[in-house]
Amino acid sequence: MLVHRSGSARGRRFAVTGILLAAFSLVFTLPADAASAADVPARGSAHMGMGVAAHDGEHGTPVPGRAAQTEGVDVSSHQGNVAWSTLWNSGVKWAYAKATEGTYYTNPYFAQQYNGSYNVGMIRGAYHFATPDTTSGATQANYFVDHGGGWSRDGKTLPGALDIEWNPYGATCYGKSQSGMVSWIRDFLNTYKARTGRDAVIYTATSWWTQCTGNYGGFAASNPLWIARYASTVGTLPAGWGYYTMWQYTSSGPTVGDHNKFNGALDRVVALANG
Repeated sequence: MLVHRSGSARGRRFAVTGILLAAFSLVFTLPADAASAADVPARGSAHMGMGVAAHDGEHGTPVPGRAAQTEGVDVSSHQGNVAWSTLWNSGVKWAYAKATEGTYYTNPYFAQQYNGSYNVGMIRGAYHFATPDTTSGATQANYFVDHGGGWSRDGKTLPGALDIEWNPYGATCYGKSQSGMVSWIRDFLNTYKARTGRDAVIYTATSWWTQCTGNYGGFAASNPLWIARYASTVGTLPAGWGYYTMWQYTSSGPTVGDHNKFNGALDRVVALANG
């Protein structure tokens, strides 16, 4: 019996030691886990170009070209109420405002941004930040159209834009295969066109598009390209597109951060608005 009690005590000491080690391990691992969680932004806070600088880097300012280009901006809730008159007076003639994300978020500043840009004379449109891991492309296209992403033939409204880029909340390609991503995008685009009669603009970055769609070229014939690259030139475009329609060239512009070049004079912006 004495031997038995001694073995039990020894066993209890080992058990207590194991519990203490586990507790110390938990204490030292929790801060790292908490920091990792803190790095993930809140749902709804995504915006155009959120991952461009981090993944593609920044490589200088645009080199002025011979062809006419028209300055534009894109805005989201990060900009709040925008000083549209200041932008207009600085030469900005077109704008896109974030309307929706997934099927769970609408921009609380959308009315001020979408209507305010129109009221100073800009040609404007709305964009949708895609989250292909939450709902189908068709479901998100319908949500977008129902919450500001529609189109009207008034000469001042650009077709809606699909913002498809790095996932700020998790896996880069939203857990989809390349063919699965292409199918999701097609589902969105087809639904948007059925609802509005217009082919949506595709906003993306070449490196993301190559990784997550396999550099698919099948949308180029119908959907205008809005390329994101913070550099002196646009660089290589995604497959199929021989030219870009719009180029987001910086996230650190004056008045609001995201500035863009439309690949043509103002009459070409009007032409896109008129379809």
